[in-house]
Amino acid sequence: MAERSTASVDVAGNSGDEPLTAKADGTTTDGTAQAKDAASASPENAENTGGGRARSEAVPASPDLHSGHKIAGRYRLEECVTRLDGFSSWRAVDEKLRRAVGVHLLPAAHPRARSVLAAARSSALLGDPRFVQVLDAVEENDLVYVVHEWLPDAVELTAVLAAGPMEAHDAYQLVSQLSQAMTAAHREGLAHLRLTPGAVLRSSTGQYRIRGLAVNAALRGITAERPLRTDTEAIGALLYAALTHRWPYENDAYGLTGLPKGLGLIAPDQVRAGVHLGLSELAMRALANDGATASRQEPPCTTPEELSRAVAAMPRILAPEPTFAAPPPYQRTTYQQGTYGRPSTHPSAVAQPVMAAPPAPLQSRTGKVLKWTVSALLIAALGLGSWQLAETLLDRRGSTGDPAPSQGPSEPDDGKGQADQKPLTVDSAVEYFPDGKSQNSGGVALTHDGDPSTFWRSKTFVDGPTLAPFKEGVGIMYDLGSEQKVSTASIGLTFAGDHTTIALYAADSLSSSAPLTSMKKMADTETTGTTAELTTDKPVSTRYVLVWITDMPRSPANDYSGDGYKQGVTEVEFTG
Repeated sequence: MAERSTASVDVAGNSGDEPLTAKADGTTTDGTAQAKDAASASPENAENTGGGRARSEAVPASPDLHSGHKIAGRYRLEECVTRLDGFSSWRAVDEKLRRAVGVHLLPAAHPRARSVLAAARSSALLGDPRFVQVLDAVEENDLVYVVHEWLPDAVELTAVLAAGPMEAHDAYQLVSQLSQAMTAAHREGLAHLRLTPGAVLRSSTGQYRIRGLAVNAALRGITAERPLRTDTEAIGALLYAALTHRWPYENDAYGLTGLPKGLGLIAPDQVRAGVHLGLSELAMRALANDGATASRQEPPCTTPEELSRAVAAMPRILAPEPTFAAPPPYQRTTYQQGTYGRPSTHPSAVAQPVMAAPPAPLQSRTGKVLKWTVSALLIAALGLGSWQLAETLLDRRGSTGDPAPSQGPSEPDDGKGQADQKPLTVDSAVEYFPDGKSQNSGGVALTHDGDPSTFWRSKTFVDGPTLAPFKEGVGIMYDLGSEQKVSTASIGLTFAGDHTTIALYAADSLSSSAPLTSMKKMADTETTGTTAELTTDKPVSTRYVLVWITDMPRSPANDYSGDGYKQGVTEVEFTG
């Protein structure tokens, strides 16, 4: 499971509950500014997309809690952001771990309490960093609560769309990341069913994260006969809105104007000029699922996996080149050269008499004689000095009778030079994780087995390249068998990119939890390639050496992990 930020995000969909499709029967609003109590939410206003929940179910009132109330002895409620349909959502503080979290609360007697618990626990088991993570789901004291991440630096897609249509590259990243994430979720049997602009977040690094997987629908009792198609059409609607700044149905929703009534679904490139044709076609293929698309002959995409494959088949849309502002035109300063020896060009200046320039120094007759006299004296002094120096050297050599000394070979260095260094054998190794969260403990032996095709790998991190403050670093502790003088280390890495930072520390024991402050730093380096070379200022005597990685490059998804900040170590060699 990938490492995650300790912050969290509300998954209740605080930007409004407008219907996802034109077939939605009704809506409810759970905005932060206008939260409603369950008592005012009648069954006629309940949401029903693709099956929905029974309109006749009796919904108890949401729990009567207030700011400052503490759940499970550790979650202190701070602000109620949603009170709707028998449940409430809060921004809270986990006093045990000292971090912000979000909490959903509903009575244990609520008809949807069992399904909410099941959805939250299933979502937590997915462990995909592209989704906002469920941290806890518990029934206690006639109350069901679901704790989830809170991401204060993330922005809702609703706010992004409010600024206007996206650039082609941003829209391409949106549909690519959402389709890949939902493909992974559906493979585990999880559907969203409520993938609105309020359920999509964009981090400061440009990565999109989906909140409320399975939980949003369970809280509202939403079901669907064809969940694959429902989520696919939702992604298509988000792509359509990103390209056109219009909602692809007749109703206005999420701060966007709907399409003109009676015209049906119009291709994005016909709604707004300059829309990327490939993305326009992709949006239509995701939205028009009952046959051929409205304006193209490509088959429709009925599942997130089909949509993801269609995105991959497109030519990749690169980010636009950065534009630089032109430098300001040259401005003449107020400083001007004087008018000595020439008339002024200023129209109002009074004409001054032109004076003859004085002769240059030493250009008079007396000056020339003085210059030649000094030059002759310097030449004579130089010749006399050279002759006396040569005579002195010859006399000294003749009196000794020995030839002039020659440059002999230098004395050998007492210390060990580079040529005297030898490889050091690694006896054993353990993973170093002082925070109690290991990465891949079973793979550390692969870093000194002599086979560069095998490697130890870290988990995938959402934010980077610097892992702190969410995690101070990852590392491996090596035992050299006995105390050795360590001079250099060569570390093979799995991923290149911007950038990897590695440091060497001398430790007192082969411990996975010894504090880093108890160790002596030997060397550090930063690299963008797949090899890191570290050299100490002078050999350090130690038996245990820690390889400590604090920065990792961003790398695409592979067979072992998803897209994100990660690194692997293939081989580590020490010399001394």
